[in-house]
Amino acid sequence: MTRRLATLSRRLAIASLIAAGGGLLPAAVPAGAAEETVPPPMEWSFSGPFGTFDRGQIQRGYKVYREVCSACHSMRMLSFRSLAEPGGTEFSAAQVKALAAEFEVEDGPDDNGDMFTRPGLPSDRFPSPFPNEQAARAANNGALPPDFSVIAKARPHGPDYIHALLTGYEEAPAGFELRSGMSYNAYFPGRQIAMASPLGEDVVEYTDGSPETVEQYASDVTAFLMWAAEPKLEARHRMGFNVMIYLLILTGLLYAAKRRIFAAVAH
Repeated sequence: MTRRLATLSRRLAIASLIAAGGGLLPAAVPAGAAEETVPPPMEWSFSGPFGTFDRGQIQRGYKVYREVCSACHSMRMLSFRSLAEPGGTEFSAAQVKALAAEFEVEDGPDDNGDMFTRPGLPSDRFPSPFPNEQAARAANNGALPPDFSVIAKARPHGPDYIHALLTGYEEAPAGFELRSGMSYNAYFPGRQIAMASPLGEDVVEYTDGSPETVEQYASDVTAFLMWAAEPKLEARHRMGFNVMIYLLILTGLLYAAKRRIFAAVAH
């Protein structure tokens, strides 16, 4: 009995060491895996409790999305008319109508029971560039391009990660096994990504004199994606500020009432 208790005690001690140490025993690491690289923090106009969107930047970001990103990435949760709503991108209704018409949208069935395509309308959502998931994977080396509707809120580090990813393409370091068809990116999990670098110098023409550089494109499209993920951000910031003012006033009134009541009780 004593020997059995001693054996059990040793097993419990070993189990405790493993659980507490976590790294005492070597763990299997998938080939090509790498530690996560935290993106450098950026200064965004929409950051902080009083942040607001730069409308010019959002409009430029939409242009980058339309001319570069929309070839692979959908935004199925966003309607074209959202671009003209209060607190939006400040595109006019006429501009939004013209922007929507640049897309082909599937509709139907018609009187013969057939589906057909037509120019987009402001009431339509942004269409997917592929008819189905299999077609999307076949066109992208087996990878499924993510939907961009809320990606700025769905990814860790949000806008900072998107900007770092878009500007983080570089040559793979010596000894790194890069799979066929993949690109090296220090900020992507595993550091190899199926998407080739989508941006380059002068790939999108700006009409407001902004620099046509990878850095500028990445910043602009990131701001647009942040707006798309949280178009009511400014309204939320205003509401939060109003609530704080209300609470401060209420706190002052309650404190004054407390002093008045206890002063009366003391006398």
